[in-house]
Amino acid sequence: MTVTKARSFLPENSPRRAETGDAGARDSFAHVETFVFDLDNTLYPSDCDLWPKIDARITLFMMHRLGLDGLSSRALQKHYYHAYGTTLRGLMQDHDVGAEEFLAFVHDIDRSTLLPNLLLAEALTHLPGRKLILTNGSRDHALQTAKALGLEALFEAVFDIADADFVPKPHAATYERFFDKHQVDPLRSALFEDLSKNLIVPHQRGMKTVLVVPKPGKIDHRDAIEKAGPERPPHVDFITSDLENFLLDLLAEDGTDEKEATPPQSF
Repeated sequence: MTVTKARSFLPENSPRRAETGDAGARDSFAHVETFVFDLDNTLYPSDCDLWPKIDARITLFMMHRLGLDGLSSRALQKHYYHAYGTTLRGLMQDHDVGAEEFLAFVHDIDRSTLLPNLLLAEALTHLPGRKLILTNGSRDHALQTAKALGLEALFEAVFDIADADFVPKPHAATYERFFDKHQVDPLRSALFEDLSKNLIVPHQRGMKTVLVVPKPGKIDHRDAIEKAGPERPPHVDFITSDLENFLLDLLAEDGTDEKEATPPQSF
């Protein structure tokens, strides 16, 4: 099986673009045995309509559950998100909302707009080592979304918000629970995330960190506070707007156009 060499690791406006060549990035990941991926706006891009659908379902849930109008529900939803890390945690703390009820409702969405990502599937298939999903969403949402993307068979496990005892990223306790549950050595692991703040603790623990940003010119449906600024934070090792080709480039053995991919390790 051959893989095509990626065009570049970083978007055109990235400050790391001129600093890090292909070989340098491959060398940086040579020790990595476990590849960890966020789900929403990472395994699928932030211009996808999936997150807006979930966001709208959260507002609708609060309207029905709390008897609020749309504007009030929306305002409280965002207040809880910024204060607690997830709207769910705020609802659990202040309104005794059951997590299963909330997660089932907000993730009951149409995923038909998600198409199988064959290039990402190829990259994950040939990427040596363990592949895990670490998400603030539910396991069912992660599995259904991965299935729609054609990736469901490529991940060893999902660590979801229930596994984290409903304490979301970026809390340090969540990462420690994840490391313990799945026997992950952070010094030999990498995390791919769309939110810079969620990479702070992993970087402190020794993980290689990659910030996944929107492709140039594409719509970004995330809240303004979630979007990365123009400078690369010190806790971000790499930035990419092209996750598929970033991973494929890690498989390339030298600068030629095509090389044999390293066979995946068995779990």
